[in-house]
Order: sequence, then structure tokens, then C-alpha cells
Amino acid sequence: MFSNRCANLTVIMYKHEVSMSMHRQHSSAVFVFICLLIATSLSVSAQSDEEQIRAVRHASNQALKSLDESLNMTYLSDDVLITTGAGVLLSGKQSLQEYIDQLSNKAPMFWIRDTEELVVNKPRGLAWEQGVWRGYMADDLEQNTVIVHGKYAAQWKKTNGKWLIQSQLFVTLN
Repeated sequence: MFSNRCANLTVIMYKHEVSMSMHRQHSSAVFVFICLLIATSLSVSAQSDEEQIRAVRHASNQALKSLDESLNMTYLSDDVLITTGAGVLLSGKQSLQEYIDQLSNKAPMFWIRDTEELVVNKPRGLAWEQGVWRGYMADDLEQNTVIVHGKYAAQWKKTNGKWLIQSQLFVTLN
């Protein structure tokens, strides 16, 4: 009878030890998950101004490639100034939309801007960007044949914590 009680007590202690071990493993996994979650959110919120601008430029390129002018407009300030590659000066989103509408009878194209230089003036909430732009026919999603290209410069302005394009100058070089 004593050996029976000892055996039962040993089994109970073993089950308790296994349960505690599993609890520790579960707690460790939860702790690691929480740490990874915090680290990820910190890296996103700690994204530099330059990284934010590059992300907006990439999103703008993708919107243009998808021929989604409405989405692309969200990356521009309301009073944006744009000088087209042909030298036409456009003032404001409405003016830009009217210009785009005038081109709607032509074969659709998209433009990709590749940043070569980006300088941020953090205290003033301004940034300078320059690079090259290339125009492709809308069906050339692999970007195999450049139809038109040139250089561009852009001024960015941080408004309410969000970087927007304030002005852009495009010069056609072919």
C-alpha cells in the first residue's frame, strides 16, 4: 500500500512537472512572439523620412503602371505644380486631371521614375529628389521598350506627418 501511494505520488509529481514544462514553453513562445511584434512595429514607425519618400515614390510608380490616376493623385499636394516633359506648366490637381483627360484619346502609357538622389531637410519638412523617368506603352508591363525618357526633379513636403509631392519638373531628353 505504501509503495502504491509512492507510485501515485510519483505519477502526480511527474504530470505536474510535465505540465509546468509545457506552460514554460508556451509562455516562452508567447514572449518571443510579442517581442517580434513590437520590434516589427517599431521598425515601421521608425522608418526614416527618406524611406517614407521612397515608399511613396514606389507606390506612385505602381499606381501609374496600373493606370490608376486617382490613386496617383493621392500622393500629390492639392496645389501641386508640374512641368510636363513637353514644357506644359500645370497648377493643381484639377489642372493635372484636365491635362490627363485631354490625352485619353491617345494610346495609354505609364511612367516610372527612378530616384538617383534624395536629400531631406527634416526641420523644414521638405525634400529634394532627382532622377530619371521612362515612359512605356501600357501593355509593356515588363518595361522592355522605352518610348520616351528624360530627367526629373521633385520637391516633397511633409504635411500632417505625410510626405506629398509639392512640385515636379520633367524634361524629355529623346
